[in-house]
Amino acid sequence: MPSLINGNFKGKDIISLDQFTPSDLKILFSQTDKMKKIAMNAKPSKILNGNIITLLFYEPSSRTFGSFSAAIKQLGGQTVEIINPQQFSSVAKGETFEDTIRVFEAYCDAIVLRHPQEGSAKAASDAAFFVPIISAGDGIGEHPTQALLDLYTIHEKFKRLNNLTLLFTGDILYGRTVHSLLRGLSLFENNTVYLLSPKELKLSRGDYEKFSKKLKIVEIDNESQIPKGDVWYWTRVQKERFSNLSKYNKVKTKFTLTPELVKKYAGKNTILMHPLPRVGEIDPRVDSDPRALYLRNQTRNGMYVRMALIGLVLGKL
Repeated sequence: MPSLINGNFKGKDIISLDQFTPSDLKILFSQTDKMKKIAMNAKPSKILNGNIITLLFYEPSSRTFGSFSAAIKQLGGQTVEIINPQQFSSVAKGETFEDTIRVFEAYCDAIVLRHPQEGSAKAASDAAFFVPIISAGDGIGEHPTQALLDLYTIHEKFKRLNNLTLLFTGDILYGRTVHSLLRGLSLFENNTVYLLSPKELKLSRGDYEKFSKKLKIVEIDNESQIPKGDVWYWTRVQKERFSNLSKYNKVKTKFTLTPELVKKYAGKNTILMHPLPRVGEIDPRVDSDPRALYLRNQTRNGMYVRMALIGLVLGKL
């Protein structure tokens, strides 16, 4: 278990939402508000002046990679960017994962890591001698910074993270964004979560038992059971998690968010979210709905939250 934040982010690895308390999120969100003003007003910032952060991405990414890179540069920091190290670095020569971490920590003040294997972020934190590790997603495990930006987006709209009704749709079994967000919602009281997915992609029974201790979880199997709710959180079915392509094709767009579905079931204040990328599970016509935040607030908030998080972890905020 990585170290708890306990009100002090400096030097801490960011591996799991289990490290956070509501008080920690309050600190992060307060700083995020300030970072948002810097970015929106294009104010020159030297908060990370002199800092170098390595972006070590073993798995494809555009939003997470881009928003981390932009977040660092917005604050005057610099990046060492290593994409696909298994092909274009000494990893291709047989260098171990642990050695790669230890080499790159020699060049920077923090490492942002994305990796396809669950548990890799924890392994990196165990390997690193000197610098904090920030997970940018590890396999089907967690995606903590995505959950933090999602929680910020929800809080920005409703001014609370308790007494909410949420719908998660799509890949509930393998979706690391779902797993992390459920952990975050578990920190708050009286949240009800509806889970709509193909039967092949239901939440594992172990995770169901764990999250049911803090959340009211309702599993549903058809669109007629969708609640109006406060948040609809759609996710893609992840092709990369399937070894059998025919099984993937069978379920990939079983549940599609359409204007007709929104009109029939969503409330006037229901917000529509998606961690992106989408691959057919949201009709582009939904994009013009003012409740659709995935290409508006949610994406932008990713950069603001990561600005705040890196600043806090490096002790600059």
